[in-house]
Formats: sequence, C-alpha cells, structure tokens
Amino acid sequence: MNFAVYAGHADAVELCLFDALGHESRHRFGRRDDGVWHGFVPGAAAGLVYGFRVHGRYAPEAGHRHNPHKLLLDPYAREIVGRFAWCDELYGHQRGHPDGHRSFDMRDDAAVMLKARVAAPLRPISEPLPHTPLADSVIYEMHVKGFTRLHPEVPPALRGTYAGLAHPAAIKHLKRLGVTAVSLLPVHYAIDEARLAKLGLVNYWGYNTLGFFAPDRRLSATPDDPTATRHEFRAMVHALHAHGIEVLLDVVYNHSAESGEDGPTLSLRGLDHAAYYRLAGDDRSRCENLTGCGNTLNAAHPRVTQLVLDSLRCWAGEYGVDGFRFDLAPVLGRGAQNFDSGAALLTALAQDPTLARCKLIAEPWDIGPNGYQLGRFPGRFAEWNDRFRDTARQFWNLRTASRGEFARRLLASNDFFHHGTRRPSASVNFVSAHDGFTLRDLVSHAHKRNEANGESNRDGHHANFSINCGVEGPSRDAQVLAQRARLVRALLTTTLLAQGTPMLLAGDELGHTQRGNNNAYCQDNDLNWIDWTQADDTLIDFTARVIALRRQWPALRQDHWLSDGARTDGARDARWLAPQRDAWREMTVTDWHDPSCHAFGLWLAPPGAASVLMWVNAQDAPLRCALPPGRWRLLLDTARPALPPRALGRGTLELPAQAIVVLTDEAAS
Repeated sequence: MNFAVYAGHADAVELCLFDALGHESRHRFGRRDDGVWHGFVPGAAAGLVYGFRVHGRYAPEAGHRHNPHKLLLDPYAREIVGRFAWCDELYGHQRGHPDGHRSFDMRDDAAVMLKARVAAPLRPISEPLPHTPLADSVIYEMHVKGFTRLHPEVPPALRGTYAGLAHPAAIKHLKRLGVTAVSLLPVHYAIDEARLAKLGLVNYWGYNTLGFFAPDRRLSATPDDPTATRHEFRAMVHALHAHGIEVLLDVVYNHSAESGEDGPTLSLRGLDHAAYYRLAGDDRSRCENLTGCGNTLNAAHPRVTQLVLDSLRCWAGEYGVDGFRFDLAPVLGRGAQNFDSGAALLTALAQDPTLARCKLIAEPWDIGPNGYQLGRFPGRFAEWNDRFRDTARQFWNLRTASRGEFARRLLASNDFFHHGTRRPSASVNFVSAHDGFTLRDLVSHAHKRNEANGESNRDGHHANFSINCGVEGPSRDAQVLAQRARLVRALLTTTLLAQGTPMLLAGDELGHTQRGNNNAYCQDNDLNWIDWTQADDTLIDFTARVIALRRQWPALRQDHWLSDGARTDGARDARWLAPQRDAWREMTVTDWHDPSCHAFGLWLAPPGAASVLMWVNAQDAPLRCALPPGRWRLLLDTARPALPPRALGRGTLELPAQAIVVLTDEAAS
C-alpha cells in the first residue's frame, strides 16, 4: 500500500502505524515530490490504523507550526477510529503559557488522538440516479438525526441515524410531500468546539469538520464501527435514490475544526499550517478569520483546491451523492483579498467530469471584506437567495417590502441572476432554513429566545422580520392561531410557487417549533428534533398540495427569464394586474410606487402551456378583484385551503386577506 500526504514546508514526515494494543511503530518517508511525502508499505491492507508526524520549523511568526510530538490525522482518511475528548495534549503550544500560541508543547498525544484506518473500497455504484433538473426540483433541508430521532414508526435502534432516514417510514413522508431532494446538514466527520464541550453542549449542526472524506459516526446506527457506518451511509443514498429522491450534502470547506491560532494541532495545522490556512498579512502567527470560526482555509492554494475536489469526488463517486451546498462559499473564490468568480477552485468545479452531474449550490456570503456575493457565482451554481427570504418575510409579516420588491422575488430575482448563462433556477428560494427561526416561530415570536445556547441571547440573527400576531410564543387564542396559520400558508405558497428553485426546512410543513431559538446549532435535544406526535396533518396535506400544483402546472416552474414585453408571437410571458374591483387592468408605474397597497396579480402565460393567474393580498382586509377575460378555475385559496378546485367563470374574485389565490384559464388550457 502506498501512503502519501502533502506537507510542503516539512523537513521530514513519519508514517506511524498502530497495532491492536495501540503500540506505535514509525516509518520515515524517504521521498518528497512537489511537497508530497510518500512511501510504500509491503503487506499493508484494509484495517491498518495510522497517523502522521511532521518534523519542521516551529515558527508561528512565519506561519509554521510543525510539532512532531503531535500525531496528525490524515485529511484523506475514509475511516476515523477512536473517541475524541478535549485535553491539553492536543495543542501544539502550551496552554496557559505566557507566550500563548507562540509557545511549544512537547507532550506526546498519540494515546488520546484520533487515528485513520485504511478502508476497503466500496463496490461501484450500480443503481440509476434520479438526475432531476434543477428547475423541477423541490429541496428539503434536514438534519439526519433531528428528522427521525422522535419518529414513532422508525425502530428505536435506527432513530436519528442514516439507517433511520432510509427507513420506509421516513421515506413515506418525503414521498407524501413530493419533494425531489433532501439537503442534509453536514455529515462529514466533525467534532464539538472546546467552548461547547466546556458548557456541556455539542455542535449539533456539524459545521466543524475534521474529516472531509469520512461520514460522521455520531449519525450512524453502528457508531463504533467506521466500516459499517460507510456502508450504512451508502445504503441510505441507495434507498432514497430508489424512490427518485436526490441527496445533497451541506459541505464545509471554508474552515476546519482546528479553530484559530490558539486552537489544537490535529491535522492540517501540523502538516502545513502556512499552506492550508489563510494567515493575517500583518502577523502571520494569526489566522485570518473570514468565517467567524477562528480560521479560514486557503482555497487559492493548489493543494487545498485538490483536497476540496478530491473530497467532492469521493462523495459523488463512492457514495452516489447528487450535489452539494457550499457553506460560506465566497471563501472558495477568494484570492489575496476579494472574491473572484473565475477563481481556480470554482472553475475546476465547473469542469470536473466526475462532478458534472452534480448540483452545486452556494451560500453566497462570508464575513470578510466584500463578502456578500449574491448572484455573482459562475453559471453552473445555484445560490441561496436571502433577498427572497427577507422580502417574503417583510411583505407578509410586516408589510415593509414594496410590491415591486416582492414581484422581483417572485420572478427568480432577475435583478441578481439575469445575466450571463444563468437561469431562474439559480435562485434557491426559501423563507426559513436551519439557521434562523422555523416557519412556525417566524409568526409566533417577535424576539429570539436563545438563552439555552449559553451566550446570554447575544447570538443569532437580530433582524428576523418576524411577527407574533399579538401574543409572544404559544397561544390558545383562536384569532391569533388563525392569523398565524394564514401567514404560514402564504409563506409556504410563496416559496413553492415563485419562479426559481424552492427549498423547505424540514418540519415547517408540520408546524415544528424551536420555541423561539433562532440559532439552535448546539441543541441536540427536542428543541431540534421533530416531534411527530404533534404534527399538523392538515398543514402537511396543504404543503403536498402546493408542491403537486407546482409540478402539474409548467407556468409555475419556467426556467427561462420572463418578460412583461411582447414575445415574437405577440403574446406576453407575464402581466401584473392591479387589484381593482370594476374592471381589470394592468399595474401602472403609479401603482408600483404606491406604498399603501400590498396586493396584485401575476398572470403567467407560457407558450404552449396553460396560463396561471396568482393573486396576492398581504393586507388585513379582503379585496374584490376583476378578472381578465377567460373561463377561470380556482386551483388554490390559501385562506380557505379546504375549498376544492372549482370553476369561477367570469367577473370578479373575492381575494381574502393575507392570502394567495391561484387560478387557471380553462379556455386557454
């Protein structure tokens, strides 16, 4: 077996092998090519446990932190063995020393450090892959554990695991909704930050990656067996694929679990700190922190680019994963300073043949200079659209967003995405995600309640554009509950029927609450776990109905840019209608600039398909709206969801308060 590892500034690298009793034998690599140290071990096979020790300069002021007393985890490890627990031996410097992170620690940590284990190759993928076009996709963001941890129909031993998500009871719910893809919060091998461990909390979301090639064993039904964990993850992907459901992974290549310059030496830091991390220009002993997590991976370095690409190929090629959502994605395109959409890593992602079939979704912001890059990623990328999120919340909850702003979001935010080769599906539309209020909390809490996180409620977003409908938190008031239900249905429908790619947060369709916590990253408990015994079946059915509506009517999921100007055939893609009682008419410039009104109609008439008319009313009072000529049929009324589809004929429409009504013209069908 050949071993290889990049350590470009090292003087020597040792391969450390461990037997069943933990005894260590060291073998110094004799060759280095372009910074890669490598060597052949005769007779080695799957199951071999190993790590690395790296000799070289320990000069923090120059960015070098080599320390051969620290065993290092192979960043390419497919299997990771051992149990991680924080202790001072894991640090390359002496904690508490007057020189801080510039000091040097000589204690050996092999007895307590995680180790890599050589993994046998997985069998080639044989099942057909769903290959759902992005324009036809409905994404469902979920946490593997939280989705099934309390599911009564999933066997207790499988709850909260990859196998639990693969269970027929879990898949039944996904099929009932009609979603086409699950987007899993991070499943790469992660550890809890030292600060959280000290507070008795955990990094539940998993945004603290240590192993970029290994599934996290905490989400496995067999957590003590890394080999079984790999097969369990692969079986989960296979089971979802068998039902036409794609698997997308939330991946974290912007920082690592080694934290800032005062963090531990576990892997990349000891291999080549100066290459793997972005260092401060004025003091190379400090890490540049563009992530809020202490360190930032240096994606501009060729070996970091290679690490990211190799990791993605592993998950796509070995596990069959269908796509990726990149956390704090501008980091991946940063050069010396600013974001560059033509950066090497982003270009390579678009060209890689193994990744050609994969969906690529960017979270288009980080906390560095010019970190907000919505709409600026290359053509193959879709992007989380926070402008859609904020505008939808402001329009429905607070009525502080104008009709014009809301209209742009309904047409896939053409002000951000209509350029180059980008399509409407590049806009991933959502009103709630793991980071922030759940949909139920968005209409039940005017203020966040994050005291359980141990930061005195200082953490989490402050601008939530939420509303409590008159009562903060739980309520038994019938009027309060009715208003909350109307807003929830309106927000769900906005997300699912806008042009672009819709994304739902798991649990929103059944009324899940985090009791006002809008940053529940460290809560591995019933605050995050979906309580299926309290599921709102009526809301589930409503959500499934709206998803089916999107699937049935092509006008609601067009992947070309719509215009209110005439097409070559004389028809028009979209018309904006004023909410007028006497006679129908189109919106005027004066209408668009009227801040007192938050209602309008959107008439979609795609070539060769049935037209759809969507009326929107965010106001507190109902309206009577004149309909254009045609034989109109009601498809959906979010204020009265029990109404069945029915013919309306000609004339006017009663548009309820805080509602969306969807019609189709039977004459044009």
